[in-house]
Amino acid sequence: MAATLLIAGSLSIPTAMAETQSTANEETGMIITRNGANASIKGPDDWFTGDARIDPLHLEAQEPSRVTSALVTFEPGARTNWHTHPLGQLLIVTSGQGWTQCEGEPRVEINAGDTIWCPPGHKHWHGATASTAMSHIAVQEALDGTNVEWLEPVTDEQYGD
Repeated sequence: MAATLLIAGSLSIPTAMAETQSTANEETGMIITRNGANASIKGPDDWFTGDARIDPLHLEAQEPSRVTSALVTFEPGARTNWHTHPLGQLLIVTSGQGWTQCEGEPRVEINAGDTIWCPPGHKHWHGATASTAMSHIAVQEALDGTNVEWLEPVTDEQYGD
């Protein structure tokens, strides 16, 4: 059976698809992964509406840490499904303009340079606006091996435009 890696959103992908050219510094224990060493992954249809791309940054938590991260790019109109994180999630918007929404609250515009903290267990979604792409770095911790619970898609009515 092929080895797999865990990335943001508990997406398991075959190791061959996520080959890393990481080097460990024997003196400090640092792991350096070179830009472009990890293949991009299409955002799974079970978790996204529209075209989204996942660029792995830190696929495997290094014990005792539980942190994983990825750069996610949403084309206009693309968004995540509703979801929660057992230990919360930090989003760092790196380019473009997007929207995010917590259940029961109004949709909020987010822009390059913004950071968003989603508390543990808080049901939410995030993605691009209807006309502008958006990229963010997603950072989350895993609890008992799980860093996200994926829920139902965001409807067109909930998404708006």
